Amino acid sequence: MGVLRVKIARNEKREFAVNGGGILQNLMSSSSRSPTTLADREAVTVKGKFFFKRDQKFFLKGVSYGPFSTGTHGEPFPEKPVVEKDFAMMAQLGANCLRIYTVAPDWLLDLAATYGLRLLIGIPWSQHIAFLDSSAVQAEIRNCIATGVKACRNHPAAFAYLVGNEIPSDIVRWHGQKRVRAFVKELMAVAKDSDPEGLVSYANYPCTEYLNIDFTDFLCFNVYLHQEKDFRRYLSRLHNLAGDKPLVLSEFGVDSIREGTQEQAQILSQKLSSSFDMGAAGTIVFSWTDEWFTGGYAIQDWAFGLVDAERNKKPAFDTVQQYYTAPLPPVLPEYPKVSVVVCAYNAERTMDSCLASLKELNYPNYEVIVVNDGSTDGTLEITQRYDYVRLISQENKGLSAARNVGIAAATGEIVAFTDSDCMADPDWLTYLVAKFLSSGLAAVGGPNLSPPEDSLVPACVAVSPGVPTHVLLSDEVAEHIAGCNMAFRREVLQEIDGFDRQYRAAGDDVDICWRLQDKGYAIGFSPAAIVWHFRRNTVDAYLKQQRGYGKAEALVYFKHPNRFNLLGQPSWAGRIYGDLSSFLRFGQPVIYSGVFGRGLFQTLYEPSGSLISYLPLTLEWNVAAGVLFVSALVSGDYPWVAAAMFLTSFVWCIAGALQARIEERFQGARARLLVAVLIYLGPIVRSVERYRWRIKQLTKVEPIKFDKP
Repeated sequence: MGVLRVKIARNEKREFAVNGGGILQNLMSSSSRSPTTLADREAVTVKGKFFFKRDQKFFLKGVSYGPFSTGTHGEPFPEKPVVEKDFAMMAQLGANCLRIYTVAPDWLLDLAATYGLRLLIGIPWSQHIAFLDSSAVQAEIRNCIATGVKACRNHPAAFAYLVGNEIPSDIVRWHGQKRVRAFVKELMAVAKDSDPEGLVSYANYPCTEYLNIDFTDFLCFNVYLHQEKDFRRYLSRLHNLAGDKPLVLSEFGVDSIREGTQEQAQILSQKLSSSFDMGAAGTIVFSWTDEWFTGGYAIQDWAFGLVDAERNKKPAFDTVQQYYTAPLPPVLPEYPKVSVVVCAYNAERTMDSCLASLKELNYPNYEVIVVNDGSTDGTLEITQRYDYVRLISQENKGLSAARNVGIAAATGEIVAFTDSDCMADPDWLTYLVAKFLSSGLAAVGGPNLSPPEDSLVPACVAVSPGVPTHVLLSDEVAEHIAGCNMAFRREVLQEIDGFDRQYRAAGDDVDICWRLQDKGYAIGFSPAAIVWHFRRNTVDAYLKQQRGYGKAEALVYFKHPNRFNLLGQPSWAGRIYGDLSSFLRFGQPVIYSGVFGRGLFQTLYEPSGSLISYLPLTLEWNVAAGVLFVSALVSGDYPWVAAAMFLTSFVWCIAGALQARIEERFQGARARLLVAVLIYLGPIVRSVERYRWRIKQLTKVEPIKFDKP
């Protein structure tokens, strides 16, 4: 049995045994840990879909605690010796987080810090009544949130606050989705005012999924699904709801009375395996103990605990311990070789960051191939500093030709592509390969997120329409994956002869995705496989990019005409994610609520995209408005028609700019106005270039000749 060293974090190595079949087995000891004191408040921050402590990922591994009956100390927690015993056992479990349902007293916070536990603090209020019908009740709730947060802020054990938990679906439907959502948003602002550095969320559940709580620091969801297939499918759904934020499963558990203790352990194993395999940032197992007190009574007919009321361990304790003491992301059953191909042309601004990030990938079996496509700046010299890179230099032939050179040089079973202006998350390949292994798909992609910008203009460009993004047909299947974050099985690329060389700068990813689907292949999406993609840093660069996309759309049109609308724009069958243009559409979402509004999974059905939804931003609309305006000046008839058309375009741009998620540092009237201008100019510049290249391509077409009339 050989030993392979797998890089888990930047300065950390863990050993795994490799058997003859390539299966990796964890050799880490699962011995109990000694208490770890949180002497100082180590800040946990949110970066993309994960939590971080400094530059290391921090996965929440938690259990819920309580509620309990009031102890002799006057608080709804067990007696202090019992709490200390519980915390010591949680440290042995490998837990680092504790979810509580009432505000913690100081002694509990101090004790949690002693054992290295961070608290996810739920602040209770009267959410089972029609709270929005009374201004006095609303004021009381706001005060409750402010008081609860102030009681815990700045304590090293305070991780985050929950400003609500499962507002009942009938209450939400009584008040209306918009009013309840607005009130939860208001409560979050109250919490932030009380502790600006604290993280804040709301614990939602499937019955009110349609609330669309997208303004919190991370997404919390309570999910009780016992079938692994259903659970994994719903996790994909939740990742798409979370977008570019961490997903925390804030409650899931199994009743050992009805299911049995062995089945409880088995189901929890499936849930934990699925959660971490698919990129959840944290899990909270419900619950620590069978002891549970709510509504003024001790609950006797449910037993969700990992330990019973007397603190005797159940089989589920050992199961959870195996996952909570193992490395994350979980070890894969095998590690097929991956060839990472980076095509670079005059990329000296970002090349060093890109290659430095690829050097730190936590994947044991990969190579990096850089195709220097005739760069005239310092790209070549920067690449030569990294001795782990296989460098291929050629004269400038365009992006697709360079990608094909990378494919020809690749020795891996999987070929992954990223761009020279991207930085890969350390676990990028792990999550991509995990999706390949679990699905057998031909291709898999992931999201590309914009890193924090240092100035206003790049921050505005980053949230403007037209950025590279993914298009999903369902929560798990993609119609399009961005070229900066896509991976393919090498034999599939060879089967379709790689990329089309006519796409020199853009359009190659759209073309290859549609060609794969035309061949009957499906494309998967892994939301945790992140790359950070630097956007254009000037308005000129942004408009140049849009011109390039316009040219690419014209070229792709001649190969896939059935996938374009009447105006020559791509007609996506799926939903565009991560692009502001996806918000610019008509039609209110429809909530499927089940019989009498009691559906267990009350799903939000989004209206499908249509030409009308973005027509006021098109070149054709604005040309028509201009013609009508000139006609009105000449004839004096109906000047209001052109004015109304221009006003509609203006309103569309302002509405989009108000929805743009601009970095808080740069929010203001100037930033919103700039985004509005980019929303207006981007599609027009793109359309002009699209028409220019379509006309140019049509002139090359030879007319059909007939022997007879």
